[in-house]
Amino acid sequence: MFSRFTTFVPPEGIKIIVVLFLSFLIGLDREERRTGDTASGEQYIFGGVRTFPLLGLIGYALTFLSGPQMVPMVAGFVVVGTFLALSYKHKLEKYEFAGATTEVSGLVTYVIGALVSRGEFWMATAIAIAGILLLELKSMLESLSRRLPASEILAFTKFLLLTAVILPVLPNRNFGSFGFNPFKVWLIVVAASGISYASYLLQKLTKRHESVFLAALLGGVYSSTVTTVVLAKRARQEQAPHLYSGGILMAAGVMYLRLLILIGIFNRELMVRLLLPFAILGCGGVLAGFLWSRRPDPTSSGATKALEVKNPLQLSAAFLFALLFLVMLAATRYAILYAGRGGVYGLAALTGLSDIDPFILGLTQSAHAATPVGVAASSIVIAAASNNLVKGFYAYGFAGRPAGLQALGLLAALAALGLLPLAF
Repeated sequence: MFSRFTTFVPPEGIKIIVVLFLSFLIGLDREERRTGDTASGEQYIFGGVRTFPLLGLIGYALTFLSGPQMVPMVAGFVVVGTFLALSYKHKLEKYEFAGATTEVSGLVTYVIGALVSRGEFWMATAIAIAGILLLELKSMLESLSRRLPASEILAFTKFLLLTAVILPVLPNRNFGSFGFNPFKVWLIVVAASGISYASYLLQKLTKRHESVFLAALLGGVYSSTVTTVVLAKRARQEQAPHLYSGGILMAAGVMYLRLLILIGIFNRELMVRLLLPFAILGCGGVLAGFLWSRRPDPTSSGATKALEVKNPLQLSAAFLFALLFLVMLAATRYAILYAGRGGVYGLAALTGLSDIDPFILGLTQSAHAATPVGVAASSIVIAAASNNLVKGFYAYGFAGRPAGLQALGLLAALAALGLLPLAF
């Protein structure tokens, strides 16, 4: 049917119809806005359902006349922009507060006409739809900007800096005897930071519906150690030992699932070796923690305040993570060269005292190249179990005696079960 239609309408006629349609949609939005504001006597808005299609046609015609040259099209853009600037100047003289959305929409309409004239139908349509969405979602976007603090915008900008600016310019090749690859190192930093940042955003979005269970699950993705300390401190205040010790165990279970995802991103064979035991430990820890937390506590209300954690996207933290990753990569290489398998296992046990992510992600890179896959898998098991035991002592130190003892016992049991895969 479309091919039959094109036999009666020349190609340039189809382009004119597309320009009129897209420009009319933008003009319809501005006409509705102008009608509402005129009725309320608030402000003057330039253009509507007639002006915007005319602007689109001007952009189309000047681009058509330009041919391979750009001068007429650019000159037309400057003239239309000057005309719209005069309209905005008039608004500023008449009103104390005046937005430039309509004038900018006029420039966008001109560009849409030019794109259609060049045959860029997809780009013209995408720009028109994106523009209409931005115009229609005005209230929601303004409300979001009021609720979103500047620190969160800065944090997201840092994430873009890590991923879209730094990562692409790093060389993707090996240097030195250790096989140091700057691109892979920073990709690991981005992956770890991205998972933590996603959990952080979810915690922000669910603040009003926060519970111990949700705090434990999301906190386990962010950092099970931080979550353990926070929940242990609250257990001392609220005197609900089963609730909070169970939540701490849930966070430790989530840690296994988080590690499984991170390992799978960078070393599929290592992930396959750990898939069954880590999936059982992760799901079992979450389920056991949930059931334990359901045991009655005399003063338990089942709810808690939002889990207050710092935004993980700090540039200093990212560079520190990269440095720790390199240190652990070198330490693992030296351990396997000079101390053998026992040296790597001892290093794995020691890393449980702090953040185990750099050590584990370092093993995903050194497996095969310097560390046998079986040794790498066993080292990850030891590091995770060691970290759980250390978190148990953290919980015992920060929580009151009943909750601390329960958390220590539960995490010690999970650490012991976590070492069982070494027997197989």
